[in-house]
Amino acid sequence: MMILQVNQLSKSFGADTVLTNIKLEVKARDRIAIVGRNGAGKSTLLKIIAGQMSYEQGEIIKPKDLSIGYLAQHTDVTSTRTLKDELLSVFDHLKVMEQEMRTIEEKMASSTGSELDALMKTYDRLQQEFKDQGGYQYEADVRSILHGLGFSHFEDETTVQSLSGGQKTRLALGKLLLMKPELLILDEPTNHLDIDTLSWLEQYLQNYTGAILIVSHDRYFLDKVVNHVYEVSRTSMKKFAGNYSKYLELKAEQLERDMKLYEKQQEEISKLQDFVDRNLARASTTKRAQSRRKQLERMDRLDKPLGDEKSANFHFDITRQSGNDVLKVHDLDIRYDEKTPLLSSLSFQIKREDSVALIGPNGIGKSTLLKTLTNTLTPVKGDITFGSHVTIGYYDQEQAKLTSSKKVLNELWDDYPHMNEKEIRTCLGNFLFSGDDVLKPVHALSGGEKARLALAKLMLQKANFLILDEPTNHLDLDSKEILENALIDYPGTILFVSHDRYFINRLATKVFELSPTETREYLGDYDYYLEKKNEQLELEALQENEPLKKQATQPAEKAKLSYAEEKELKKKERQKQRRIEEIEERIAVVEDKLGENEQLLCDPDIFQDHEKVQAIQTENDTLNQELESLFAEWEELSEA
Repeated sequence: MMILQVNQLSKSFGADTVLTNIKLEVKARDRIAIVGRNGAGKSTLLKIIAGQMSYEQGEIIKPKDLSIGYLAQHTDVTSTRTLKDELLSVFDHLKVMEQEMRTIEEKMASSTGSELDALMKTYDRLQQEFKDQGGYQYEADVRSILHGLGFSHFEDETTVQSLSGGQKTRLALGKLLLMKPELLILDEPTNHLDIDTLSWLEQYLQNYTGAILIVSHDRYFLDKVVNHVYEVSRTSMKKFAGNYSKYLELKAEQLERDMKLYEKQQEEISKLQDFVDRNLARASTTKRAQSRRKQLERMDRLDKPLGDEKSANFHFDITRQSGNDVLKVHDLDIRYDEKTPLLSSLSFQIKREDSVALIGPNGIGKSTLLKTLTNTLTPVKGDITFGSHVTIGYYDQEQAKLTSSKKVLNELWDDYPHMNEKEIRTCLGNFLFSGDDVLKPVHALSGGEKARLALAKLMLQKANFLILDEPTNHLDLDSKEILENALIDYPGTILFVSHDRYFINRLATKVFELSPTETREYLGDYDYYLEKKNEQLELEALQENEPLKKQATQPAEKAKLSYAEEKELKKKERQKQRRIEEIEERIAVVEDKLGENEQLLCDPDIFQDHEKVQAIQTENDTLNQELESLFAEWEELSEA
């Protein structure tokens, strides 16, 4: 069922056109991603749909009673309440209903006859409404949200006003999830979330009963959650069925197909024009030449496919290779300040050409550890030893090394005065700073532009050991891919902190999991780390459920069988999840086909052709039956 339509929508800021003739359709239970470069207009479109911003042309069609929940990139919750009370405020209407029920209960105790009957009817109605609206489970829902979004370790008396900006955005997300609007609009919901919280949010959104519209630069997250992708590029928008990986595949296929059609038409035009040029002046062939010329004039010429917009283009080199031992850390104790948890007894080592992902929950001390390794902070005790010829290049997620008062050009030139202006401008051009952009003050740059400038400075260092703190923050999807490819080809050693699991998968050869008292090493990428963690959890669960020693007389085969059965159950669960994904993809295809058929039936030429109308309606009947069957299977699997 369609719940929202955007038709021919356009938006400008002064002379700058941001969106042109935008068309978007949202159906119940759709999971839609809007992707595109930074500045393409994604957030603007979300604000317009959410009613937060006006537009010049077009229309937005939706039911009057459609409930919409909108989470902006930076949402500030202002309140003096505690975290739990702030989330419970979503259910104030249920508290009022509950109090009304208590009042009726008291009256029923002293009433008789018709008055009692009337009170009982009112009470039954209220009780049913209370149940239907989640009155008996909302406190459990609040606890679940607090735990899922990483607030479970906070003190009960922690107030909203004491939270950081990122924590307030997380809390605002929690309130939206509890409200359960029919259309959930999320602008970069994965910002400020650690990997565990991201995994929880993916699961939650997969089972969400309404429709979801998302802008996110987290490719792993998009692959898990969405079933349609709309790409915003050059002010217009295209639709692709499937998750993010499928969108990349379909986009490449479409570009190749469009280019072949364009080249074929250009070849045909060239032949026709050549015939006209050679034969128009000759009396014996002039009629045929004139016919070819008319054919050229009538031809509906295809525009050349534009392909992707201009991308950053850079790579990382080194001046000199380091020794085989790059870094040894032994029995290290560190502290950022009195509030930050102490990291103690940390020991690990990094070899040449290792690419190590440092992961752990928010607040564990990952950035603190990197600042200690780069001598920004002093350890309480322990040894940090760098190998021979090691030179460090450090990327700070806060971009503290950028000087806000400088111009972009001088930010690089002052550090590398031996280079001439042309070389500096060429380097900045590779990071998409061109023309007058290089004369902008650093403080006027967006988050993404500052990130690219910091990467430009890092590239010019030519260090052989890169220490990177959240290098993909503020980068759009295209810039992330360029950075990944540059780091994959980098001949040095890398230690990085990131919450981008797709980035970790492409780059990491090792994963270090940080805890307050140790660093546990996994020899592989993020998926390998996840697999090993799950194996550990399974083994721990089996050990907890192991029979007492006095019952050790049971055959060992029975324990093995139990483990095998558990593995089989997990296998079936994975098969079920894959089937759910297949069904969702098929539902999207069937719904798209039904939409196309409905449009065909509105075509006057087809509407007047009885046989074509009959054929389309027959096909629609078949598709609707299939859709009903798919939804039934989907519900059955989801409930299971």
